[in-house]
Amino acid sequence: MVVTADSSRYSWRIPIRHGALRAGNRCPSGSGSHSLQASTRSECIFVVRRQMILTLRMSSHLHRYMEGIQSMNCDIRTAITAFNLAVRQEPTSKYPSNLRSFFPGDETKDVGGGMVLWRGLFQSVQPAVGRMLVNIDISAAMMYKPGPLISLCLELLGKDPADANPDLLARTRGLSASDRKRLSDMVAGIKVLVTSGSDIPIKGPRTISWLTRNGASVEDFDLRLEDGGSRRMSVAEHFQTVHNCTLQYPDILCAVVKDGTKIPLELCEVLPGQIIRKPVPSDKTQAMLEFSTIKPRDRFASIKAGLGVLAFGQSEYVRGFGLHVDVDHGPLAINSRILSAPILKYGEGSKQRHVTPKDGSWNMADKKFFRPCRINQWIVVVYEAPNRFGPRQAQEMIKSLLHACNATGIDVINKDPLVRWENTQQDVALQLLSAGRACIDRNGSPPQLIVVVLPSDENAGLYTAVKHFGDIRQGVATQCLKSDKCDHAKHQYFASVCLKINVKCGGINFVPGKYSAPMLTDPHIPTVVMGADASHPPPHTTDRPSFTALVANVDLHSAKYSADCRVQISREEVIDDLEDMTKTLLERYKKYGKDIEKRPGNPDPKRLIFFRKCVSEGQFQQVLDKELPRIKAACASLEMKPAITLIAAGKRHHTRFVPAKGARSDESGNCPAGTVVDTDIVSPVDFDFYLQSHGGQLGTSRPTHYHVLHDDSKFSSDALQGLCFALCHVYARSTRSVSIPAPVYYARLVCKRAWNHYDPALNFNDSPKAFPEDDGDMRLHQYYDHFQRLNERMHFMMYFS
Repeated sequence: MVVTADSSRYSWRIPIRHGALRAGNRCPSGSGSHSLQASTRSECIFVVRRQMILTLRMSSHLHRYMEGIQSMNCDIRTAITAFNLAVRQEPTSKYPSNLRSFFPGDETKDVGGGMVLWRGLFQSVQPAVGRMLVNIDISAAMMYKPGPLISLCLELLGKDPADANPDLLARTRGLSASDRKRLSDMVAGIKVLVTSGSDIPIKGPRTISWLTRNGASVEDFDLRLEDGGSRRMSVAEHFQTVHNCTLQYPDILCAVVKDGTKIPLELCEVLPGQIIRKPVPSDKTQAMLEFSTIKPRDRFASIKAGLGVLAFGQSEYVRGFGLHVDVDHGPLAINSRILSAPILKYGEGSKQRHVTPKDGSWNMADKKFFRPCRINQWIVVVYEAPNRFGPRQAQEMIKSLLHACNATGIDVINKDPLVRWENTQQDVALQLLSAGRACIDRNGSPPQLIVVVLPSDENAGLYTAVKHFGDIRQGVATQCLKSDKCDHAKHQYFASVCLKINVKCGGINFVPGKYSAPMLTDPHIPTVVMGADASHPPPHTTDRPSFTALVANVDLHSAKYSADCRVQISREEVIDDLEDMTKTLLERYKKYGKDIEKRPGNPDPKRLIFFRKCVSEGQFQQVLDKELPRIKAACASLEMKPAITLIAAGKRHHTRFVPAKGARSDESGNCPAGTVVDTDIVSPVDFDFYLQSHGGQLGTSRPTHYHVLHDDSKFSSDALQGLCFALCHVYARSTRSVSIPAPVYYARLVCKRAWNHYDPALNFNDSPKAFPEDDGDMRLHQYYDHFQRLNERMHFMMYFS
């Protein structure tokens, strides 16, 4: 098929009247400024030209690619993009859309706070072996609640519009500067219509830029007059004298739209179907998850019902491309395999030392850790009120934790730790330091572990302060517990806590059996497994950096990991410091092998398996061109020559599986843990596969898509799939297999904890604009300058667990 644009050129002369411009604006043609009531005195002419750019020869390039005899190139990517535009144009022209998802509005849920959840459909055209496929899935988005802007603002502040007085939105009636700033940030970007029963001209949708500091009766501006002069006038007076509109709430704020016009809130109507493109508030996360959680068969039934909305057959764009989508075929039936679960090895003293997981899970009953840690001294610091969590609850918690430690093999010497109650309003670092000194005075040595009981209500700042003190400043393990969870908790809860404590204090929970993961456990071919990730600030945020993380095992069992975290330029996906980070972790691997494991001979690794998380297919070449050379350079600087295998592990896709009728499934209705798909829907050329490594719990499980980008070892598909599946079972915090290999998961956790590297007193996380607002570069440099490295005592401790 050949798709080509028209080779002729077209030009239009589009008149733009001055009346559409705000007061004080100048026409691009250079004519003078006019008032808001200016008529059609003159016109600005814009010339729009359309011309042919290229011809897409799909039959030659794309067909060769689908047959597996040509690699991906720009022409093929352009052809795929054109197909996506064709199938996307019809629904996105009718419904609110977000990239490749669109939302008809048939299924919605009001979650309060001025927000409404909408369920929609995702669709994407992608090539497969011998054919093109349309990937369709369920999608969800948070929308602003339509209606009066005053009502939305009240709900965003947590007020009920039915009961609350709109004057709460007035600075003179108690609206704080912080609430006004927060409200202004939340409504920025919303499209509104100006509505009124007066003679105010109703124009098209206007986009809010910010909210004014004062109410309409105080906020003023210069009104340009017909005679060339100007007059200072308040917004309320302007609407009264010019538009004969008396404001009901003249004291409340005004909305400033993109052209600078100030409009009273009471005259603004929020249009329906506006997606909130800011981070979902933490108190709405659970509602979002519940709304998005759908069982596999229900999910596929909902997708099938939504095919009518897609209207492939009726779309003039699809027909114009000469495309035909076979919707009668239904979901694609494909072949899959189920991998055998790896055998996990526990420590001496376990009744069952070797465990084979079933459906991705196992339990800790009667099992000792493979290498339990030893804790000589520890303290307990309580930040909950004594009337909620007093001495009795503290002693019960200590007793239960000691019992769990004994059951798992952790050797706790001091059975009577120091317990202190502290106030959350004071300096956390000084409080913990004082508690540590009290431990030294009482027991003669500092604590190896600080157990902190947090208030039951959310307190992210307190958690960050505790972690900064332990991981960054002092190099001592910390374990935080919520007061409502550890009070009267069952043994299973404290057993899970011990999973974290053991690795934070230097132990190893369990390891893969010798024959379950030979690529990891062969002492003749020592292997380093690395996981890398990069996290980025929320959309529309310009003054926060990105964080990168790299983790790597330091032991021969690939169960004990060390981590390195860095800060870099905002939204840069390629890891800038990868060479230095790789070198740092390879040095730790060598040091651990020489000093701790006492490996004979040269402890240098012979293989390096590098997992890269969260890079899109369009960024694979960047990883190969920039990150792979940095990994090689790090090895060369240490005179190491390991065989490098580079694998991208991604979950940002919409491919879902459901077992065929009569096929094996787990209790949730999902495909069993270990399901592998490496035919039909994979790349015709590249080495990739899907692995659903975890057991389903709620909703439809999402498989991880693995792409092997570089492989010096020339591993077979079976070998790499088995390796990935085994690594999904050695995640130290859980007795369930996880969806991505443990080192990748750890890298993600390290990125999430990057804010712990800043002194909480700086308020970098809570207040991104803590620096002069006119200098974004200065703020980014401050993030670089104040980022603190991990305390060296934690280099071989899995503090991130």
